[in-house]
Amino acid sequence: MQIDAGTSDSEGIKKVEVRKIEERTLREVTVKIGLERIDTQEGVMVEALLDSRVTGLVMSSEFTKKQEFKLKKLERPVNMKNVDRSFNKEEPIKNTVEVNIYY
Repeated sequence: MQIDAGTSDSEGIKKVEVRKIEERTLREVTVKIGLERIDTQEGVMVEALLDSRVTGLVMSSEFTKKQEFKLKKLERPVNMKNVDRSFNKEEPIKNTVEVNIYY
């Protein structure tokens, strides 16, 4: 989408024009991987999003609880940003987990 700052009307109210530049079909690319707990060497197979444009590896807190991964608290929470560089509305990342990844 393209947003044009537009012009002001006689009352000084800014009019904004929004134009769709192109329409893209978003595709998800997934791959089956294994995650192995460091402490117990138990593993689980999962389907992971391959091209999510994140700069790190993340998993949901619900998944870590369900799989009983051992969490390690971060010294400082990490705020996540969306692709458009705005802050994500979800809570910051507060924990980390160590796993071996295999495919």
